[in-house]
Amino acid sequence: MPKRTRFTTWRPLATAATAALLATLLAPAAAQAAPRGSEPVYSYENAVREAVWVDTGLDGDRDGKTDRVAVDIVRPRETARQGRKVPVIMDASPYYSCCGRGNESQKKTYDAQGRVVQTPLYYDNYFVPRGYAFVGVDLAGTNRSDGCVDVGGRSDIRSAKAVVDWLNGRAKAYTSRTGTTRAQAGWTNGRTGMIGKSWDGTIANGVAATGVKGLKTIVPISAISSWYDYYFQQGAPLYDSGPEWLSDYVDSPDARAKCAAVQRKLVDGAPRTGDRTPLWAERDYVKAARKVTASVFLVHGMQDLNVRMKHVGQWWNALAKHGVERKIWLSQTGHVDPFDFRRGAWVDTLHRWFDHELMGYDNGIDREPMADIERAPDRWDTSRTWPPNGTRAATLRPDRGTQAGVGTLGLHRGHGTETFTDDPRRGETDWAGRLDEPTPDKAGFSTGPLTRDLRLAGSSRVTVTATPSTPTAHLSAVLVDVGPATIRDYADAGEGITTLTDRTCWGASTTGDSSCFKETKAKTADVDFTVVSRGWADLGNHASENKGSPLTPGKRYTITLDLAATDHVVRKGHRLALIVAGTDQGLIDPPADKPELTLDLSRTSARVPFAGGAAAFARATTKAASATPDATSLDGVREPRTTHRVPEGTR
Repeated sequence: MPKRTRFTTWRPLATAATAALLATLLAPAAAQAAPRGSEPVYSYENAVREAVWVDTGLDGDRDGKTDRVAVDIVRPRETARQGRKVPVIMDASPYYSCCGRGNESQKKTYDAQGRVVQTPLYYDNYFVPRGYAFVGVDLAGTNRSDGCVDVGGRSDIRSAKAVVDWLNGRAKAYTSRTGTTRAQAGWTNGRTGMIGKSWDGTIANGVAATGVKGLKTIVPISAISSWYDYYFQQGAPLYDSGPEWLSDYVDSPDARAKCAAVQRKLVDGAPRTGDRTPLWAERDYVKAARKVTASVFLVHGMQDLNVRMKHVGQWWNALAKHGVERKIWLSQTGHVDPFDFRRGAWVDTLHRWFDHELMGYDNGIDREPMADIERAPDRWDTSRTWPPNGTRAATLRPDRGTQAGVGTLGLHRGHGTETFTDDPRRGETDWAGRLDEPTPDKAGFSTGPLTRDLRLAGSSRVTVTATPSTPTAHLSAVLVDVGPATIRDYADAGEGITTLTDRTCWGASTTGDSSCFKETKAKTADVDFTVVSRGWADLGNHASENKGSPLTPGKRYTITLDLAATDHVVRKGHRLALIVAGTDQGLIDPPADKPELTLDLSRTSARVPFAGGAAAFARATTKAASATPDATSLDGVREPRTTHRVPEGTR
């Protein structure tokens, strides 16, 4: 157990006081309370600030020299004379110069000697005084690093992994970008925790999936687990451009001049057909989850339409399969950092997590509930495990109702067919807002009003059997909570938060690096329905998840759509609905054709994970109204139109 270190000046004391003090010092160790966490006892103003360049062993820019990545370090000065080696908190990012980090888009700044003055965010301000080093890594091809950005591939991951290796004495580093003077990491014990939002958190996932020794924990926030699933879902394109756009967005000027070959590989290896290629296999961290030895504290917004919740479900399940220690926070926000939606609780929890994982404090965080879930704006519940014990998938089946396209949802096999025509001008909120009306662009199915609360937790799957009228067709499936609620307005520009002008401070400050950040509050919306999970697919991928093929008009096909993970409670009196349609406007691109699709309801179903399984669904729908309610006009949060957003929402 590490000890908190304080410097004490001893002075002569009165005899009684001295005796009392000696009695305390000589008391049995068991009688003294063990320290519960690190405290801010080191000077931030006098911290060592230095830069090294770590050799990655790669030559991505093909200049005949191995690439070096820039590493800016802030660490306590006092620990060296104490003979104490410190653990490392590391954020490896492509954004330190091009775009900035956090809600205020902070960038790194430097003094005349090239030493870092400001490192974005609060990690150094808060943790360096508590005995940690902070390390900010410029990914290869960005800011002051050599090499090329390859968007989650070998260069990205190895440029960060090499730093973990150097911190543990297994890689070379230098005191300058081109010099020969070696830099040593004798000040650290090598125990490293990686953290970051979006692309940064994605790098943490990827480095953990290498199994690198010395990486003890990662905290991926709104992070990608497989880059294919960032750009496509089961063949359906989610964005209208590929990874080459992101590479060009963050490349340094030097990299743009040298990295044309890497750019070409990104274009050639990521065809807009949606086929899985070796490029995507290299960027799939889920398949390497068996190598992960670091613990994982995962944070994500359940309404994140940039890095969607599918990344959470598949990564979490893979980690669970291999026994990785895990913790999770799920918010109602979109692509938002927990520092901006639950600041005080977040900093405290992160502090205790790093203290436990990197310093070895027995502070009890490993015995606390695994999951925190936001049920309503700023109202949180916990779960001992996630998904909760007793969660099992129930097979729900759609059936025809009294009006075309307005059906029921229950446990019994459906009959007949429903037909809709893909309308790329419509999306999930259009469909849900007219759930109880016959419309030509969707088929909707709902329960009656629930007689008790019903909790969904985990990832759903919807199997659809459909007959298309054209050689191409896309499908969407969404689960909807139909009923009034106040939610975070995730479709607003702030994705569920409003940034204020007042600031609060988290750690120590210097003239060039303030620990004070703008406060935020929840941005809410009153709605009549909430889309809680969604998924998409190209029907041409019915036979293979790797490659699509043209459809034969008039032929029946079956495909299973993976829906994003969620944790949502459908309240008593609300309804649960399943909607099947074509293009989800603003979220996937349309197919080449405009098909009519006929669903075979006897061969269409949804596997939905409920706390309590099918029995819980049956109890919640007992005595629920079976007749379709009268048509009503519903208002919901409008989805943003399609724009290509980089993984980090810089605001």
